Amino acid sequence: MDTVDVVVVGAGVIGLAVARELALAGREVLILESGARAGTGVSARNSEVVHAGIYYTAGSLKARLCVEGRERLYEFCAQRGVGHRRCGKLIVATSPSQHAALERLNASARANGVELSLLAGAQAQALEPTLRCSAALLSPLTGIIDARALMLALLAEAQAHGALLACNSEVTRAVLETDAVLIAVNGAQPQLRARWLVNCAGLGATGLAQRIEGFPQQHVPRLHLTKGSYFGLNTRPPFSRLIYPLPLAGGVGIHLTLDLAGRGRFGPDVEAVAGLEYAVDAARAPQFYAAIREYWPGLPEGALVPDYAGLRPRISAPGEPLADFRIDDPRRHGVPQILNLFGIESPGLTASLALASEAVSRIR
Repeated sequence: MDTVDVVVVGAGVIGLAVARELALAGREVLILESGARAGTGVSARNSEVVHAGIYYTAGSLKARLCVEGRERLYEFCAQRGVGHRRCGKLIVATSPSQHAALERLNASARANGVELSLLAGAQAQALEPTLRCSAALLSPLTGIIDARALMLALLAEAQAHGALLACNSEVTRAVLETDAVLIAVNGAQPQLRARWLVNCAGLGATGLAQRIEGFPQQHVPRLHLTKGSYFGLNTRPPFSRLIYPLPLAGGVGIHLTLDLAGRGRFGPDVEAVAGLEYAVDAARAPQFYAAIREYWPGLPEGALVPDYAGLRPRISAPGEPLADFRIDDPRRHGVPQILNLFGIESPGLTASLALASEAVSRIR
C-alpha cells in the first residue's frame, strides 16, 4: 500500500490552492480529482468576479478571507500573467426607499475594512449613462478574473513543487486508522494510506465526509444544493463596470458581470434543486428582464439568451441566514487526520489563496 503525507480531494480552485500551499511548505501532496481534468466543478461555473468584501458579516471567515484573499489574488495574477482587471462595480438603489438599505450596506463594508464611495444618482449616471438609479455605491476594488487561467497557474506551481494530480479518481471509501486514513478510489479496496485527508470536494464534500468510516457524522452538515442560472447578452453591453442591485434573500441579486473580452452576462438567480442540474430554463427569462430593467430600462427585448448555470454547495437551508465558510479541523470534530472544508461558495474564488493558508495552518 502506497503512503503519502497529504491527500487533497478535489481539484477546483480551493483544492488547487490548498495543494499549492502545502507543496510550497515542503509537504508531499497527492490531489485526487473525480473529473477528467482539474477545475470542472463549482470553480468552472461562477461569475469570475473578484469581490471586495462588502456583503459578509464582520469577523466571519468570509469577510476576513475575502479581504485578505482579494489583494493576494490580484498580486498573484499580476506576477504570473493571469488575466484580470479591476473594473470596479456599482451597487445601485433604484428608488429613495432603498437608500437606507444602501447606507446599511456601506456600513457593512466599512466594518470589513472596505471603503466605498456613496454617489448620488447623477454621479453614478455620469459614470454609466445608460444606468437608472437614485443613488449608488462605487466599489473600485471589485474586478474580474480568468478563473480557468488561475487554476492552471495554481496547478502548475503545485506540481513544480512536487504535488501530483490524479484525475478520474473518485474517493469512494475512507477508513480511519489511529494515525492515518486508508483511501479507496473508484470502488476498489483501499490502496492509499495518508497521514492527512483534506476534503476540498466542493459539491461532494459532505458526501465524502459521510463515506469516512469512523468519522462522527454529527459534524457533517446537510447539503442544500442551490442553482444559479445566467443569461448572456447578445449585444455589446453599454457598461464598463459591473452593475449590482441591492442584495436579496439568498443572493446578491441578478447583476451584470463582464468577462475579459467585454461580453456581458446576467445572473445568477437563486433556485433550490435536488440534484446536479445545469440546464438553463429559457422560461426564467421574464424574471431576468424584469429585474434588469429596474436599473437598465433600455435592455432590448430578445437580448437575453440562456448561457450557463452553476451550483452552490450551500450548507444553510432556504430562508436561513447564509452560513459562513466551515474549515473543520480536529479541534472541532476530534479526528486528528481529517480537515473538511464545507460550504465554500462565494466569495471562495476571491478568498482562495487566503483560505488555503488558513486551512494549511490547521494541519499539524
